[in-house]
Amino acid sequence: MIGVRGSGSHERLPRIEAVTDATLSQLDVNDLLEELLDRVREVLRVDTAAILLLDVHAQQLVATAAKGLKEEVRQGSRIPVGRGFAGRIAREKQPVVLNNVTAADDPILFDRGARSLLGVPMFAGGEVIGVLHVGCLRPHRFTGEDVQLLQLAADRASLASRNRASSIDRTAALALQRSLLPTHLPDAPGVDMAARYVPGHDAGVGGDWYDVFTLPSGWLGVVIGDVSGHGLSSAVVMGRLRSALRAYALVCDDPADALTLLDRKIHHFETGNLATVLYAMISPDRATIQISLAGHLQPILATPGHPADTLNIPVDLPLGIGPHQPARQHTEVAFPSGAVLICYTDGLVERRGEIIDVGIERLCSAVEPGPAETVCARLMATLAAEQATDDIALLAIHATSKWHP
Repeated sequence: MIGVRGSGSHERLPRIEAVTDATLSQLDVNDLLEELLDRVREVLRVDTAAILLLDVHAQQLVATAAKGLKEEVRQGSRIPVGRGFAGRIAREKQPVVLNNVTAADDPILFDRGARSLLGVPMFAGGEVIGVLHVGCLRPHRFTGEDVQLLQLAADRASLASRNRASSIDRTAALALQRSLLPTHLPDAPGVDMAARYVPGHDAGVGGDWYDVFTLPSGWLGVVIGDVSGHGLSSAVVMGRLRSALRAYALVCDDPADALTLLDRKIHHFETGNLATVLYAMISPDRATIQISLAGHLQPILATPGHPADTLNIPVDLPLGIGPHQPARQHTEVAFPSGAVLICYTDGLVERRGEIIDVGIERLCSAVEPGPAETVCARLMATLAAEQATDDIALLAIHATSKWHP
């Protein structure tokens, strides 16, 4: 046995080591929780042990792992915060000891034979995220040392649960981003296009996005944007902005008007979020581009026989800055045959310790007119190999010929 409760202070260290053992971290989360409960039962000499995690939106505790209460876990039983033994712990946010359980304390656990119970809250960032409780099928008196030991186990379970939640968030965010980024760019006469998206964080996802769509009028809509932050929350906001801008594009003939409406949407529905967006409309004959910039980096245009350079386009304020902003504006530029338009987010050019202008100059030097896929591949190989801290979205549009719709 690992240790016998109440056998003296010389047994305390092995009991602590049983629930803080570093080898537990080598297990996946589900196995870790199961192993942790086994060890808790052994060191405390109890009959049951259970972990219930908090569903914040429902304000219910969900049975997640258990020993001696398998049926409860299989059923995924839910207990409202404040109800029953576990609900009381979550509500009071402190350990609870019941040496003599009655049906009034928890009718479910009492019916299953529990006669003594000890439970502690699980915390993350100062907030309760769950409950760990143990029980005996005979009357028993838990000690202060038992409470401390169980709290150590709960802290270990909290860390594992946070890691699992982060993993779930990353998976959900990545799935969301993949569903929102175009699986392939539309076939549009007069242009060929290519794009790249590379996550720069562990989350594998962020608020960067690109989009291309054909409008009923024959114009081609081109979008690239960057929502502040990273991870699932930024990806969710990004998805909402992407969908909204597509809707506004259907009713606005001016890209500046569409961004004005998108700004109003952020202020009303996405308060506290900031985003930079480039929205361009390429004419049906592919001869001109109307571009409006909401705090976004100026695109680069490379035409045959000329060095690539940024387009001298006014940059309006980002979306989400404030409700009363100057009128947004758009600029019309020529799009000659053979030219390539490069739209990108700052992850492609920003480097720690240098001003962003250096990165933009490096990008301009790497751009040469040509097929969009070739251009994208060259830019990623030249500039993105060093990138490791921010997301990259890159979109190249090559004017192959003038088009007569």
